[in-house]
Order: sequence, then structure tokens, then C-alpha cells
Amino acid sequence: MNRAPHLILPVVIASVSTCVYAAEDTQQPTTIEHITIEVSPTANTLPVGSFDSPISNLEYDPRVDLQSRNMAEAQADVTIRGGIFENTGFRVGSATLLDPQSGHYFAEIPIAPQMLTSAQVLTGADNALYGMNSSVGTVSFAWKPIITGGSVSLGAGSNDFNLQTIHASVSTPLETNANWRIGFEGEYSHSQSDGSIEFGDHDFTRHSARVQLSGAQSQTDLFFGSQEKFFGWPNLYTPFGVNETEALKTQLLMLNHQQAYARDSEFEVSAYYRKHNDHYIFSRENPSAFQAFHQTEVTSLAVSGRHGYSKAIALNYSAQYIADSIESTSLENNFTSRDYLKISVLPEFTTALSNTQQLTLRVGAAFDNNNRDDADVSLIGDVTLNTQHSDGTARTVYLSYAEASQVAGYTAIGGSESGGLFRSNHNLERETSKNLELGVLFEQPSWQLNSALFYRQDHNLTDWTFSFDSSSARFAEPVDIDTTGVELLATKQFDTSEIVASYTYLHKTENYGSDAVDASFYALNFPDHRVTLGAVWTPTDIVEFRIDNEWRKQHRNALRRSADEALFTQLSLKIMPAAVKNFFITLAADNLWDESFEDVPGTPGRGEQYTLSATYSW
Repeated sequence: MNRAPHLILPVVIASVSTCVYAAEDTQQPTTIEHITIEVSPTANTLPVGSFDSPISNLEYDPRVDLQSRNMAEAQADVTIRGGIFENTGFRVGSATLLDPQSGHYFAEIPIAPQMLTSAQVLTGADNALYGMNSSVGTVSFAWKPIITGGSVSLGAGSNDFNLQTIHASVSTPLETNANWRIGFEGEYSHSQSDGSIEFGDHDFTRHSARVQLSGAQSQTDLFFGSQEKFFGWPNLYTPFGVNETEALKTQLLMLNHQQAYARDSEFEVSAYYRKHNDHYIFSRENPSAFQAFHQTEVTSLAVSGRHGYSKAIALNYSAQYIADSIESTSLENNFTSRDYLKISVLPEFTTALSNTQQLTLRVGAAFDNNNRDDADVSLIGDVTLNTQHSDGTARTVYLSYAEASQVAGYTAIGGSESGGLFRSNHNLERETSKNLELGVLFEQPSWQLNSALFYRQDHNLTDWTFSFDSSSARFAEPVDIDTTGVELLATKQFDTSEIVASYTYLHKTENYGSDAVDASFYALNFPDHRVTLGAVWTPTDIVEFRIDNEWRKQHRNALRRSADEALFTQLSLKIMPAAVKNFFITLAADNLWDESFEDVPGTPGRGEQYTLSATYSW
């Protein structure tokens, strides 16, 4: 029985593209065809408590650690390799979608996942090349070609949950030229519930649409999306025993063009305007106690690509300009706008060592600058040995060194240093990161093993801290942290099932330069050990089981009231009646064991959620 893979996972842990070697003349460098390995980092691909969003598939993804408040689709901090939420960027096309207020809102992306490819997680040299103001990692998406089709889903569940989504698209050749196609795509989604714990209600709505013009060598997309979200949660951001709420509205207008030309050459240009409004209430019972209003606007232009000069030499490059501004009731100084520029170049040299082996060397640099901080130059480099055999087995070994830098958001640097719930630090400097990494990828026709060992030094990393001597606020503080990590990710395909398993180990040594820090909300909120295990089983043509499990042993934190160990399970049963074509019913459960683990120290964890949904597609 043939089944489509569930998620495209490029060799993200290796941070380099896997290649197919096609040599006829072993004395000359040969053409390398970049391929994408299709395996599944998670078994389940849809959330249980809301409609699907670009970050939904990251909940049990071993490549990232998603620390949610309420649920991933409400407010989620996505961290990579022990970094914090502001170290992680979200990239669509060639552009990183920045929110200048706080990294808490990086993942507010009003794009229907049906319009995007599955997430790539860029680390090391690839993040240094393509990332923008994201020193540790980037979650990257590309625009899919539009095909004719659509679906409608209705759902209901525990905690008065209800869901409605509809998606439709059409693609047709142009009458004047059949080599070109024009496509239209639209989507509407809504979900609401009383929440998996008391005062954890939500009400979300998203509208998104795009027009696409595509040809044999190019694809142009014009997109507009709007998303409105209300959600509540006890101790949402503060550990003071209050029921906080947040109302968000995000609008995104984006133009993207992809162009292939010549041999092994292509480029992509992205431009966007993003507007984000945030209304935060400290106590829903007493809104006048403290509330804040923020409005951010971001305009950006980005380009990235690869130019092949010959079979042996190519140039990888990326550049992005961002201009942002903020209007806020909680910022007190004149630090309310900033311009950013990043330019990265990474020349690539390839040589054949034998009929089955090739060596690739990439060495380059990135330049970061803005009108508020000193400029910075970062070195980037890696060397990769690819071995490819005719029977489909392959091995990739790489060593990389990458530097990256970023600057803090306005909440950390532009607010009051002496009053309020969130205390800024006007002296925060540019953050820098240095990453050394060794990785090995093994591939067989039915299984794959990724492994990586890395050591990262973060200097002047902005963290939010807590002091028992001044317990009424969080403080933005710089910290130097050395992080050592090991990552293992294995996948195996059988006739009617697939299994994915991972293990991650992290160790940190920190220096805040102050004895006043008693606890860290983010930089020291990481798992010492984390294990994931997922499986998909399709015993018949009408039934499919999916299960994801995550076990973690979190680093001890003085603010965490739950246990440091946790086990989460998401389970779904999909029924596809043979009598009704293109129709299926899904029974799903999340947090099956009602785990009370606090993803963020001092913030209650999510509760159990059960749903029943029906989907018809065409």
C-alpha cells in the first residue's frame, strides 16, 4: 500500500543538503542534484485544540522545543538547541517575519498551512546564511504551487470546543499562453473553547488568500492574511496567581517571486508588510490594575539565491532589509523604531574524490548592521563529505563553524527599568553566538539516522529573570552561556507503519555577572534529557492510527511548581469510510495522561483535550 510521507524533513540536523552523486568522469567535478529526504519528525500533523497553523506540527517535533502558554496556537515560544524564543526566526520565502516588540509574537503568522511547504529547521551554517536577527535557528517555509482542490472541516470536543475551516484553490492555464498558469487560493478558519483548564478560553479566526502566476522557471505569489486571537490563561506571563488575557490581531501582505535560470542557479525575492496589535490585560477580573497596548509595523525586502559559476564553484547568498516601528503604552524612551540590514555570502567549492564520494567546502561571512547598534561581521563555514551508492545507501559527514548575531526587542530594551511588571535594560548590547558542530547522517532505503554534536557560546544573550528580593517584576538581563548538545533522530518505514524516535541532551554553563538572579524564565528553561517516539499504523485502507510521545527531564528551576519530569501523548484515530469518497472522521486526544508540567516556569501547563472532527475534500 503506497502512502504519502507526512512531513518533508530536509537534513536539518546536519544543516546541509543531502546530495545525489551522478558521476561519469571521476576526474572532473560533477553535477550535484539537491534532493529532499521525506520522513516524518512527528506522527500527528494536526493540532487537537484549535485549527491548524504553521507552528502546529512543531508540538512534538524533536528538532525544536515548543514552550506553550494555553496551547501552541495561542502563545508559543519556539526554541532550538537550548536557545530562547528570541533566538528563533520564522522565514517565509527569503524573508524573516520579525516582530520588534517581542519574540513571543514571531509565530503570529496568518498563513494557512495548506499554502506552505512543511517546516525546515535551519541551524549552524544554514541559519547564519539565511536567518535574520535569529542567532540560533530559523524555522523556514516556502510557498507551494497552487493545485485545484479544497476541503471543509467541522469539529467539536471537550471543554466546549468547536472548529470550522474551509479551504479552496483553483489553478488553470492562461488562455493566451498554456505554459503559464494562474492560481487562486482562499481559506477561512475559526475555533473556540472554554479551555483545557479554568480561565484558559480562546476564540481564534483567520482569513488568508493568495494569487499565483507560475511558469516553467518561475513562481510569483501575492498573499494577504489576517488573524484575530483572544485567549486567557492563569499566570500567562507573570507568576502572581492572576488570570491574564491577551487579544492579538495580525495582518500580513506579502509578494514573493522565485526564479530559476542557467545551470544550478536560482533566486527568490520577498517583500512584506506586517502589522501586529496586542492588548494585554494583567487581571481579567480587574482590567484597570494593569493593561498594555502595542502596535508594531514592519516593512521588509529580502533576496536569497544560488549562482552556479561552473560544476565546481557556486555562490550562495542572502540579504534582507527591515524597517520597523512601535507604538506602545509601556515604552518610555524614544527607542521606538529601527532599521536592520543583513548581507550573507557563502562561496561553495565542490570536488569529486571518487565515483561515490564528493567533498564540498563552503566558506563565507555575514554582515549585520542597524541604526541603533554597532555593526558585526560573522564567519560562516562548513565542510561536507557525501558518499552515495547505487543501491540507495548514503552517508553524509560534516563539520561546521558558524557565527551569528542579533539585537533585543523593544520590550527588553525600550521600557522602564524601575517600574512595571516587565523591567527593561537600556544597556543591552548586540548578542553574538558561535556554534561548532559535527554531524553524521546515515540513509538506507527504509531507514535514516541523523546525529549531531554541537558546542555553542552565546555572549550577551538577553534573558528574562526573577529575583526573590524583588518579586513583583521580570528583569531583562544579559547572560553568557555555553551550551553543549547531542541530537539523535531515527526513522524507520515498514509496509504498513512508520516509526520516528529521537533523543536530545543539553548542558549549559551560565554567567549573569550578578548574584541577584534567582531564576530564569527562558535561558535556563530547557530539558537536560528529551525523548520523542512517534508511530503511524495503517492496518487497513479505512483505519489509521497515529501516536506521538514526548518524555523530558527539565533542568531544575526555582519558579517551577510542577515536577521536572513529564510525559505527553497525542493520539488520533482516522476512519475513512469506503462508501464515501474523500471523506474521513478523526478522533483525537492530546495530553492523554493529563500531565500538569509547566512549559514555562510558574505558568500552568495545558490540560486534556479530546475532539471529534469530520473532513470532506475535493
